[in-house]
Amino acid sequence: MAASVTSNSRLSMAMARTGQWVFSQEIPTDVVVEVGEAKFSLHKFMLVAKSNYLRKLIMESKEPELTTINLSEIPGGPEIFEKAAKFCYSVNFEITVHNVAALRCAAEYLQMTDKYCDNNLAGRTEDFLSQVALASLSGAIVVFKSCEVLLPLAENLKIVQRCIDFISAKACNEANFPSRSPPNWWTEELSILDIEFFGNIINAMQQRGAKSSTLASSLITYTERSLRDLVRDHSGNGIKTSDPSNPVLRIKQRELLNSIVSLFPSERAAFPIHFLCCLLRSAIFLKASSSCKSELEKRISAILDHVTVDDLLVLSFTYDGDRLFDLDSVRKIVSGFVEKEKTMAVFSVGDFRETCSSSMHRVAKTVDAYLGEIATYGELSISKFNGIANLVPKGARKVDDDLYRAVDIYLKAHPDLDEIEREKVCSVMDPLKLSYEARVHASQNKRLPVQIVLHALYYDQLKLRSGVEESNNRTPDNAITTRKQLQGDVSLIKENEALRTELLKMKMYISDMQVNKNKNNVQGTSSSTSATKVNGSSTKRTFFSSVSKKLGKLNPFKSGSKDTSNIEDVVDITKPRRRRFSIS
Repeated sequence: MAASVTSNSRLSMAMARTGQWVFSQEIPTDVVVEVGEAKFSLHKFMLVAKSNYLRKLIMESKEPELTTINLSEIPGGPEIFEKAAKFCYSVNFEITVHNVAALRCAAEYLQMTDKYCDNNLAGRTEDFLSQVALASLSGAIVVFKSCEVLLPLAENLKIVQRCIDFISAKACNEANFPSRSPPNWWTEELSILDIEFFGNIINAMQQRGAKSSTLASSLITYTERSLRDLVRDHSGNGIKTSDPSNPVLRIKQRELLNSIVSLFPSERAAFPIHFLCCLLRSAIFLKASSSCKSELEKRISAILDHVTVDDLLVLSFTYDGDRLFDLDSVRKIVSGFVEKEKTMAVFSVGDFRETCSSSMHRVAKTVDAYLGEIATYGELSISKFNGIANLVPKGARKVDDDLYRAVDIYLKAHPDLDEIEREKVCSVMDPLKLSYEARVHASQNKRLPVQIVLHALYYDQLKLRSGVEESNNRTPDNAITTRKQLQGDVSLIKENEALRTELLKMKMYISDMQVNKNKNNVQGTSSSTSATKVNGSSTKRTFFSSVSKKLGKLNPFKSGSKDTSNIEDVVDITKPRRRRFSIS
């Protein structure tokens, strides 16, 4: 409504001014020129003297007395026609960088060229373009901006191309040799352009060999100005955006974002990581095209070793900070970085599972800290939590303390998990890679499943039994050696348990034989009983001899182990018989 009132007031003022200099001629007007809603009462002979278009229109008219001419399609509308009419009446007016392009197009439309009349409007505007408008970067940008509503005539007259050539050359020069402060002042000037015209400048600068950092600076400034409510706040604290129910605005922003990303230079590391994270959050929020989101994810993945926890949090949360986005983008980013590291390890003839780069270690630490930040949210499922944690290779974590902290926070924030679900959460960490402090904490942590607590306790018991002292600030330097030692001890325990089971079976077998023997000999005589005892002792002697041989084969102490703690309640079969119990 305000724009309509302003437009009408301008028309009224233009018509009033026209009336002043027209009526001063003291000759009645004979033609009315209509331009949109504005009407101008003019003289035919003044118009045809400079405009070949109007002359042919009047001369070739089938009406004997043409009194009305409609010029609603003239470039620039009523305001520009007023200046063109003034030129026909030799009334002075000002040509500026804001109206020179429109005047040049209007002169072409009205055929007010030097071919028809010397020193005509077309020649005047061409001189101003060459000598004034295209002599400074700021002036050329304003002229270029005015051409947005003058297409395609401005393109046909080469005004657009002349502006592109001049602006791109000047911008490259300013980027390399700044003429004023701040050095990137020209990026603010370019940000007034429509995205299509801005893209023309960026492409022209690329063809001129502009640096990727120069192009990135322009794109960042343009994005922050055109999508201010979405990406201006890099902190990620979240600001209230404009009405999300406005579909027209969101569609416009989505198209703008897709166009901006398509202009990115080829160099992956041209943009700062926080800017890319804000842009990807905007792409998720606006439901941008898959190609747009994929490009942003690849660029973030390429420089993920420079990412901070705050950057990932910016990427993960909605603008109000209350809800988590779908974490699919985070998984793709981390996965892409890991794949890149694997490829580099292959080319460097290394084993990625055993040795990881310092960049991979930094990313692992950041991811673990990030998991600790998002673990408190109830909508974070176990599969999503484990999915991100398992993306980081085991060898990338020197210790699992940060991951243990994230697991503990998750268990505390989700108290309703059963034992199996808690074991799934804890499966992402290795209890053998916890520091001494973390193991002490884990051994007393009631939220952890019993299996993890036992692992922590058993590891410390192994250290004590093997006589290895560990200071408070020491971490297991060689997890592989420790794991092999643990596996060996576990194997010994299994052998001892098998021997113990075998001995128990033998003991039960002997007991059964004793019971059966007593039943069979209840009815026997004393002599037969005595004979049976002799025969029984002989049989018993033969059986224990075979058992002794079998135990000799299963002897767990052949290797010199002195651990007898696992052998209990075993029949002593090695003690020699005392002769006084012999029947002889």
